[in-house]
Amino acid sequence: MSYLEEYKRWCESPEFDEETKKELLEIKDNQEEIEDRFYKELEFGTAGLRGIIGAGTNRMNKYTVGKATQGLANYILEQGTQDKGVAISYDSRRMSKEFAMQTALIFCANGIKAYLFENLRPVPELSFAVRELKCTAGVMITASHNPPKYNGYKVYWDDGAQIVSPRDTEIISKVREVKNFSEIKEISKEEAVDKKLLNFVGNEMDEKYMGVLKACVLNPEIMKEQGKKLKVVYTPLHGTGNTIAEKLLKELGMENVYVVPEQKEPDGNFPTVDYPNPEDPKAFKLALELAKKVDADVVLATDPDADRLGIYAKDVKTGEYMNYTGNMSALLIAEYRISQMKEKGILPSNGMFITTIVSSELAKAIAKYYDLECIEVLTGFKNIGAIMRKAEENKDKTYVFGFEESYGCLIGDYARDKDGIAAVMALCEAACYYASKGKTLWDAMIDIYEKYEYYKEAQVSIVREGVQGAQEIKDMMTKMRETDIDKIGNYDVLTFKDVERDIVKDMKTGDISKTGLPKSNVLYYALEDDNWCCIRPSGTEPKIKLYMGIKAKTEADANIKLEELKDAMLKLVNG
Repeated sequence: MSYLEEYKRWCESPEFDEETKKELLEIKDNQEEIEDRFYKELEFGTAGLRGIIGAGTNRMNKYTVGKATQGLANYILEQGTQDKGVAISYDSRRMSKEFAMQTALIFCANGIKAYLFENLRPVPELSFAVRELKCTAGVMITASHNPPKYNGYKVYWDDGAQIVSPRDTEIISKVREVKNFSEIKEISKEEAVDKKLLNFVGNEMDEKYMGVLKACVLNPEIMKEQGKKLKVVYTPLHGTGNTIAEKLLKELGMENVYVVPEQKEPDGNFPTVDYPNPEDPKAFKLALELAKKVDADVVLATDPDADRLGIYAKDVKTGEYMNYTGNMSALLIAEYRISQMKEKGILPSNGMFITTIVSSELAKAIAKYYDLECIEVLTGFKNIGAIMRKAEENKDKTYVFGFEESYGCLIGDYARDKDGIAAVMALCEAACYYASKGKTLWDAMIDIYEKYEYYKEAQVSIVREGVQGAQEIKDMMTKMRETDIDKIGNYDVLTFKDVERDIVKDMKTGDISKTGLPKSNVLYYALEDDNWCCIRPSGTEPKIKLYMGIKAKTEADANIKLEELKDAMLKLVNG
């Protein structure tokens, strides 16, 4: 069926309500908009289902959410695990609450128990709740850090991790088998409650979740002592973070926590930011203004579903607030926690430090120093979760730390997704510890670089929207894949890795070997002097992402080399 035929069906079929039809008829003269809404169906990427809110097959709406849920329900019934139930949470975005209730009721209509959070809660708490309630699956309604027009649908399995291969493709297959929206089963809220199928999750889960986080603190007394003086500014960026963060920090002894008042309350329109993303320095405008006013030591921001953390820390030598990349903040937490575990004699001898193919090479240096096994996986925290599951089943390795460059890490094995709330707590603990030694968090970051050398990374996105944009992204990847590149900028390419084709090519000898990674549309270039580049299309947004990393003996040298490599990569991809 062509996109125009599908558009016509949505406008005329009794399957769709009048509000949907009205919205679609308003664009009847806009062929480009019709095509964008109907040229494909939303697909699961690295973070599940995600798209612009609105009517159409390529949009987030009650029909696409319903189809995804019915397909997932059919899969659960086929697995025979329906009695275990599904945990469901949601963030502050537009339609999140409605999509969450709809999702819960569809599960109930299929005879599957639903454990629905009675109010919005962070992704990491949902991941924890799946494990705590021993559910067969979990669903989080969120579009993470995307602009306000987006929403999404993340699917988790019984270990609390997002679905991975082959389960993700099996579930997608079940979703595609739902041909008509009339196949989506329905039940009223009242009937679902009467049948004890719909269950609400309240504050008792918060207390359990906070309990496991507090148990991860390595120096609670230092935190209480320094927490009397240390000043922290925090913003949830209108999202879920402050349902937990402020209370948790205060219970741990942080007496001077300032939550940005304009951004404290959940609001899916994100009125004070263009883009509720802690990776974007502009999102910190109000937090930094408050920090200067109260003379804060640390400034922290979580994204709407609170799995990512951004940070600024004050450099007392200059009085400036210094911005940390996702690599920097995660590796600061890692160095602090691993060094303290080593000092206290609790660092496991079979410990794993898990990182991703596009994250900082500094992870490998830290792992080597502390004699941990460094395991590298594809982008997406679900791949870190898969390694954790395998180790848990085999009982042969112990999880110590995991992170990805996109501002996410996990400090313990209580969950299987990145945890911005725990990262807030861990950074505050680290700040307290270093304060007890007469140092700031920025001093601690410089100490890490002086210890291991200066590793610097960058990530650049090239956005190409719509049908034409999708083709342009595909063409860019094809061109890079089919071109032998032996030099990028000032550096010789040592090896070229095409994960999609499962090949590693030695550019000096021409020898070919296998990547050992699952198939993924990723191209990786290992350069001389421990430098690297990587290219991949986003799994959730209309963009191609370029990653690069540099190692140098001084910060100034690293910064210059990184900018040169970034320019060379952009020229190569766009050329």
